[in-house]
Amino acid sequence: MSHAELETVIEPVALRAWVEARTIYIELTDGRIIGFPADRFSILKRATNEELRKVTLRLNGYALRWEDLDEDITVPGIVAGRFELPYEGMMASNHPVRQG
Repeated sequence: MSHAELETVIEPVALRAWVEARTIYIELTDGRIIGFPADRFSILKRATNEELRKVTLRLNGYALRWEDLDEDITVPGIVAGRFELPYEGMMASNHPVRQG
């Protein structure tokens, strides 16, 4: 890419956000839909399903906000995969508990 092309790259923002089964989804302006487990952030991990569903978009789609939880997460951070906590699902499935 040339320097001029780099300057015109526009970072996608969220058009909408919603929650299904403790997974938070965002639809981006570039057409992608990204989902991540609420458990990747400590405050969201402790939240009830009702509290999670109260997600709103802020800063023209650059952030998700949970007013009742006083939690904000940036869309660029989600897109880049910058989560606060590790994904526990894979660790649990890769290390089955032996019963004997």
